[in-house]
Amino acid sequence: MLKNYLKAARLRTLPLSVSGIIVGSFLGNNEALTSNSLKISIFESPIFWLAILTTIGFQVLSNFANDYGDGIKGTDKNRTGEQRLVASGMISPKQMKMAMIITAISTLIVALLLIYVSFGKENFLYSILFFVLGISSIIAAIKYTVGNTAYGYSGFGDVFVFLFFGLLSVVGSYFLYTKQLNFTIFLPAFSIGLLSTAVLNLNNMRDRINDKKANKNTLVVKMGALKAKKYHYFLISSSFVFSLLFVWLDNKTPFQFLFLIAYIPLIKHLIFVAKTTDEKLFDSELKKVALSTFLFAILFGFGQIL
Repeated sequence: MLKNYLKAARLRTLPLSVSGIIVGSFLGNNEALTSNSLKISIFESPIFWLAILTTIGFQVLSNFANDYGDGIKGTDKNRTGEQRLVASGMISPKQMKMAMIITAISTLIVALLLIYVSFGKENFLYSILFFVLGISSIIAAIKYTVGNTAYGYSGFGDVFVFLFFGLLSVVGSYFLYTKQLNFTIFLPAFSIGLLSTAVLNLNNMRDRINDKKANKNTLVVKMGALKAKKYHYFLISSSFVFSLLFVWLDNKTPFQFLFLIAYIPLIKHLIFVAKTTDEKLFDSELKKVALSTFLFAILFGFGQIL
């Protein structure tokens, strides 16, 4: 049974989910070190590891909820890609509901610990704000496919992925270290958000025909195959522009351009998408884009401290 829950957790999605935390933490920890408000490296920081655990919890909850929501609605009956557990009967809807509840409670506890470690008793209003954001993340993770008003079925999934994987993940983790914001932090947040949205868009392009039959009106279903491809090109190319703009404005060391390496497989991916007419073949590209985003986060982060 544990093996089934691990499958439902979709561990291959975790590197993508923590990419924003990596970028925001590197930038935030570096800023804190520069201002002498913090004197430990990022890998010694409990904020970093608690933020990683919290984000993984939210992602697993989202994957459980997605498996549950699509499973009970019949969307996964003829899907392409990895097997879904509720649709296949390997996990019952009741069991998956319980897994969602346990994951949500566990993640909220870790999030509360993260908030306390970062803000303590001195920044009560910040603590309240991040607690509300934590609750919002749980609701967003569940409501993507669960319920009659699931936003993943009405074309708003892209917006929520951009906001939660990009802005909240990067800007939020940066704020946990610095307790302040600046304009430039939004540029890499846009990059991560756009790349994360590209992964969702690719997933929806792969599932377009089946989603249309199941009345899952993703943005891809609404746009059609051709416009979805153009949208995909826009997402990845725009992420490049925003990250390059950040480095140009920051202008510290040549190492900041390390992230460009991550765009080599992404350029190859765009060429593949342009040439491919069989949307089922996009399944193998999902891992490539997700891992390229993770690589981008690692290289971008290390580029700030070298």
